[in-house]
Amino acid sequence: MVVSTVLFVSGVTTLLHIAFGSRLPLIQGPSFVYLAPALAIINSPEFQGLNENKFKHIMRELQGAIIIGAAFQTLLGYTGLMSLLVRLINPVVISPTIAAVGLSFYSYGFPLVGTCIEIGAVQILVVIVFSLYLRKISVLGHRIFLIYAVPLGLAITWAFSFMLTEAGVYSYKGCDANIPASNMVSEHCRKHFSRMRHCRVDTSQALKSSSWFRFPYPLQWGTPVFHWKMAIVMCVVSLISSVDSVGSYHASSLLVASRPPTPGVLSRGIGLEGLASVLAGLWGTGTGSTTLTENVHTIAVTKMGSRRAVQLGACFLIVLSLIGKVGGFIASIPEVMVAGLLCFMWAMLTALGLSNLRYSEAGSSRNIIIVGLSLFFSLSIPAYFQQYGISPNSNLSVPSYFQPYIVTSHGPFHSKYGGLNYVLNTLFSLHMVIAFLVAFILDNTVPGSKQERGVYVWSEAEIARREPAVANDYELPLKVGRIFRWVKWVGL
Repeated sequence: MVVSTVLFVSGVTTLLHIAFGSRLPLIQGPSFVYLAPALAIINSPEFQGLNENKFKHIMRELQGAIIIGAAFQTLLGYTGLMSLLVRLINPVVISPTIAAVGLSFYSYGFPLVGTCIEIGAVQILVVIVFSLYLRKISVLGHRIFLIYAVPLGLAITWAFSFMLTEAGVYSYKGCDANIPASNMVSEHCRKHFSRMRHCRVDTSQALKSSSWFRFPYPLQWGTPVFHWKMAIVMCVVSLISSVDSVGSYHASSLLVASRPPTPGVLSRGIGLEGLASVLAGLWGTGTGSTTLTENVHTIAVTKMGSRRAVQLGACFLIVLSLIGKVGGFIASIPEVMVAGLLCFMWAMLTALGLSNLRYSEAGSSRNIIIVGLSLFFSLSIPAYFQQYGISPNSNLSVPSYFQPYIVTSHGPFHSKYGGLNYVLNTLFSLHMVIAFLVAFILDNTVPGSKQERGVYVWSEAEIARREPAVANDYELPLKVGRIFRWVKWVGL
């Protein structure tokens, strides 16, 4: 149900962004930027004791936090504040911030792959072979292996795992993978439970239990719950998401548009992303909606920058969201395969972030030191917060790969204000927040020329209005454009 909701909201918000946002052909969806704070909220100590309706209760908390954070992002965009802030946001800031998002999940990736190494390793290797070694092979003029490395790799790995499952490799006499390990009497079954659970392809009931047709509707999990401490965390995350989008707008505009957007168009795009996240919060996707960083790589590989093509893809997502079995099928993908794919995707996200340095003097000692410090402290400072107060032999109630997200219960901030402790411990345990703060402060205080810093060059509004090609790229359709002409800080 959650997957179907994500597909629906992604399709709707993509259509809205292309029509009334930046107008660039960029897909909107649940970004990895929102994943770490969502996990921190999910693993908050106040939710650990919940048993009845735990999923819906936590989802309503997430909805409330996302809606407040999205409202902040909407104000940031439509008030024109983003066009002022963007003067301080350059490639040297954006690069380590996005890279830190990808690097932050190292504790989840391979540790989960290792639960069934023969399946997880095959998944990673197949995607690497397709995307690197076979990337120049064309079929009917299209680089099939490069463009479809992830779905092809998933299909092959799934088929391999299915054959092993049917051959009885993961079948053990008298053992059932659907029975919790704590309820198993046999020591033999408990020993092999992890392999049965992670290696078999038939342990999930998602596909069987999903309906054929279901329409995702707002407030389907109940009324959102609002808590200021979680809302503040999401407000900061929405700012990081906006920084991520700035880099995506600039990079993609150089590939598909005649000129980069104006600061007003940029603000308009950020404002609409905020509204899109409000919709995501109301529908209950569990994350906010933003421009996916992977758009830039996709456009560069496919050489396709058509609005119509992306709009058609968005409509396809909406149709798929109405077919409940599609969501059930995606949700039934074994975790070890998902972890293998995420290892590749998070590595790609890290590389895409670092690629923003090409707009600056990447060899400058100033930039090398700033990026190096940002990345190092983005890993080291959160590690201090995440490990603070945990003894080596402590018996934690969550898996090892979720331990970085329970920092609110043991972080170093211990004032008499519990809500403030929650906010500070959570924010300083997020890698992307540390990377952004370090890079932002250093880049704007250490002297450097515009060329060295790689200051983004945005189109000037007056020139853009006089050029038909630029107006065609960014001007709003119908009579909506006339309204925004009066609001200069979000217009063309």
